[in-house]
Amino acid sequence: MQKSPDAFRTISEVAMELDVPQHVLRFWETKFTQIKPLKRGGGRRYYRPEDIDLLRGIRTLLYHDGYTIKGVQKVFREQGLRHVTEIGREELEAELAAMEADGAPAPQDQGGEAAGVSVEGAPTASAQPEDANPQHLAPAPFPPQPLTEEQQDKLENILDELEGLKARLEAARTAIQA
Repeated sequence: MQKSPDAFRTISEVAMELDVPQHVLRFWETKFTQIKPLKRGGGRRYYRPEDIDLLRGIRTLLYHDGYTIKGVQKVFREQGLRHVTEIGREELEAELAAMEADGAPAPQDQGGEAAGVSVEGAPTASAQPEDANPQHLAPAPFPPQPLTEEQQDKLENILDELEGLKARLEAARTAIQA
């Protein structure tokens, strides 16, 4: 029997749902003060649906969009908690849409309704928006993404500089040995 979409989740359930190890979720709690799961006796964590959306947004920014932890912290400062949570919701909606497109059944809540559709058939808050960002459909946590021409130029300049430094070091070693 599946839990209600509004039910609290344990850290192991969240880790499985997000495909992120539990220790990473605990680490993120130390880096992002916005993550505040309910803690019960013995330190057990219980995550609300909004917490999971927030974690999914953080995962998307880190793993799919290539942000660093400091970069995500800057997103929190500049664009706020709601922005990151919305990224997580969009990611979930995109995953559900991809599952439906592949012919997989949509997850069911306890009432037997497909996620994202109300009884009357009108879209709910979790329905796929028209402007969902398709880049959030990456199949793996660390998908290779092509570099822009500007990024390639920067890397080539760095490589040239490193090769020059290497040559200078080798010349200095030779001079010291002579």
